[in-house]
Amino acid sequence: MTSKRLPALLLISALTSGCANLQSSGLAFWSSESDASGNEVLESENLQVAAGDDELVRAIESGDGSAAKAELDDSIDPELKAAASKARESLDAIPDQVDEANTTVDLWQRLRAGFALDLGISNTRVQQQLAWYRKHPQYIQRVSERGSRYLHYILSQVEERGLPTELALLPVVESAFDPFAYSHGRASGLWQFIPSTGKYFGLTRSWWHDERRDIVAATDAALTYLDRLAERFDGDYTLALALAAYNSGGGTVSSAIRRNDRRGKPTDYWSLDLPRETRHYVPKLIALAKIYQDPEAYGIELPALEDKPYFEVVETGSQLDLAQAANLAGVSMDEIYLLNPSYNRWATTPAGPHRLLVPVANVEQFRAGLDALPPEQRVSWQNYQVVGGDSLIVIARKFGTTVDVLRDVNNLRGNLIRVGQRLLIPTASRGDDAYALSQQQRLAATQARGGRSGSGTRVDYRVQRGDTFWDIAREHGVSVRQVASWNGMAPGDPLMPGKQLVIWSQSATPSPTLASNSRNQAMVRKVGYRVRRGDSLSTIASRFSVNVSDIASWNNLNTSRYLQPGQSLVLYVDIRNSN
Repeated sequence: MTSKRLPALLLISALTSGCANLQSSGLAFWSSESDASGNEVLESENLQVAAGDDELVRAIESGDGSAAKAELDDSIDPELKAAASKARESLDAIPDQVDEANTTVDLWQRLRAGFALDLGISNTRVQQQLAWYRKHPQYIQRVSERGSRYLHYILSQVEERGLPTELALLPVVESAFDPFAYSHGRASGLWQFIPSTGKYFGLTRSWWHDERRDIVAATDAALTYLDRLAERFDGDYTLALALAAYNSGGGTVSSAIRRNDRRGKPTDYWSLDLPRETRHYVPKLIALAKIYQDPEAYGIELPALEDKPYFEVVETGSQLDLAQAANLAGVSMDEIYLLNPSYNRWATTPAGPHRLLVPVANVEQFRAGLDALPPEQRVSWQNYQVVGGDSLIVIARKFGTTVDVLRDVNNLRGNLIRVGQRLLIPTASRGDDAYALSQQQRLAATQARGGRSGSGTRVDYRVQRGDTFWDIAREHGVSVRQVASWNGMAPGDPLMPGKQLVIWSQSATPSPTLASNSRNQAMVRKVGYRVRRGDSLSTIASRFSVNVSDIASWNNLNTSRYLQPGQSLVLYVDIRNSN
């Protein structure tokens, strides 16, 4: 989309057409069965709530500065306290690359120069957001510092597409510029993509990586998605409705417009009956833009940011140990992970793309070191001899890799191996504590965090065939959402047999395994239910003796939205207790 296709009228109406709460907003996307034209993407009625940073908000509201610092990156294992502290400081502090004496135009001035929205709008919803920011200026300071690594690149990409530069602030709304943000709706990264949407826009995922968290790839995908939504909503409210659809789905926005049109009501953003998240998204973005346009008017001081790139994309040519990368570049491991949050493990992806984001100041050093490093030394290797009882799956689990990697490295056509056979296995060059922001370490931290409240007994549980979140939660006296949250998952994620879960059980005598006879006695059945006129979540929950929160989790529902007659729900019901 070019600037010629987004005249001022459309840009002004752009942000008058809806998205979500800063703490609880999100991208809404379509079914994974979208056709090549992407029609289902644009017609989606799904709403996803993004991660935001509720913990930072709560800490700032409480006035507890130390708590706010602790919550900046709450995904680090308590046993890795030193590494976690460095990571938080790296995320929270602007890298010292600004020579204020020689800076004539900073990044904030450039951002303001491209503003194209009607920031003079006076609306109660906008005023409410402005009042909160005035009261909590630390929030703007903190998210600005977090965004210092990424904002120059995002702003450049927005400008290149001829979009209003206010859109460079969308990651504040979506993730508070936390590259590891993950919502209960399975949305991930700065731009909060869910899996199906990421796949549609070419964001690949594997055991090694998740491009939904890739700064370059995800930014391109998010802006491309906005482009397509703008095409979908061609007319006076093009960008406005595109932003609303970005949050709650094109189908949701279209339905709201049709309802108002039938009733003879206005069809502008402020008049539409949209989900709560969507009603608050645009006011948040407008409030943010007002503040960044004139921070002094709101008693807020922005950190100085020089108008120059923070990172550069460097092609590595092959897989590279991230500890090696940090050493070659002369930066910390935390810096490598914060610039390359898509990598789940200790190295880049074997199959590519073979690239790393490296601070501009360290690029020459990194390239020189990489050129001098023989390819065979870019990752460490272990020579392993197969013993009785081994299989590729067993060996892969033992060394923290995958069967596909073992087959590829050792030129194996199938899964057959023999006792005494020698295998080359890629391994990390340093201990786990060096990779504190890897997926494994972040998961361990998330699992341990569940016990910090002091309630519940830790149970390490291995998923059995046929298990569901509901079964496990009910057995241990906790909610489905708690089990998912403790294990870095969403309630809709599949549970694979053999997966290790941590449960902070509330049962009097928690067991590491679910009692099969207890399940049989419960007579729990999966039930399909079609919503009738007059139904609500509470009436359905009462009818089937289940909890509203569980129904919402099983069906990925937003409890603030009304059920629609004819809507299909999945329930897990103890048939002895249902009415």
